Amino acid sequence: MRRTRAAVAAAWLAMAAAAAGAETFHYRVDWRFWHAGDIELRYGDGEAIATLKTRGFVDALYHVDNRYRVEFGEGWCARSARFDVREGARRREIRIRYHDPPGRVRYVERDLVRKRVVLRKSLPVPPCVHDELTALARFRTMELEPGGEVWLPVSNGKKSVRARVRALAREEVQTPAGVFPAIRYEAFLFNNVLYRRRGRLLFWLTDDGRRLPVQFQVRLRFYYGTITLRLVRYESR
Repeated sequence: MRRTRAAVAAAWLAMAAAAAGAETFHYRVDWRFWHAGDIELRYGDGEAIATLKTRGFVDALYHVDNRYRVEFGEGWCARSARFDVREGARRREIRIRYHDPPGRVRYVERDLVRKRVVLRKSLPVPPCVHDELTALARFRTMELEPGGEVWLPVSNGKKSVRARVRALAREEVQTPAGVFPAIRYEAFLFNNVLYRRRGRLLFWLTDDGRRLPVQFQVRLRFYYGTITLRLVRYESR
């Protein structure tokens, strides 16, 4: 099920662009012809919590029930993250500590089935670094016109990179939550940047002051297909 796991990882990347404050985003995940799953992303009180669950045919093929939690400080600087992975027979716990010790990130991945550490890494990082969620959330606070681009320091604990995000075009996006005027962006995280797999990550933010993340697409090789996330419901308080 390597390619299904790749699709799951790509979906995590794609839904990462929500903003700070007390907000909740609900997304429908479509893969090829199927409603593949649902994602809920909540931000507030210095943390973001994301859950991903497969549905229907895809769930019968390969059950996924993942939970990711990241703590961050001022400027969206990541402090720690925990990823609880339940994918088919796989059970993993991933813990990431940023600046522990200062100037480095520590990554520990445990196989909960075999009860052993399968990967341990330590890398140098800049004073303020983001994980995937906080990097894209930080980008939501920026105003970037089509043709412009920015670079953000990103680390998932296994690699530390400067990731490029480029504004592409203004478009109208139709989702279950409504029709939105938006700007389409591309985040360059695949193709051996943060992840080795070949692919493209596109996302759409509303072209207004809220800059709501309303749609995402992860375009992998043709035999994997395209994963699309569309906003179903948005809540703020």
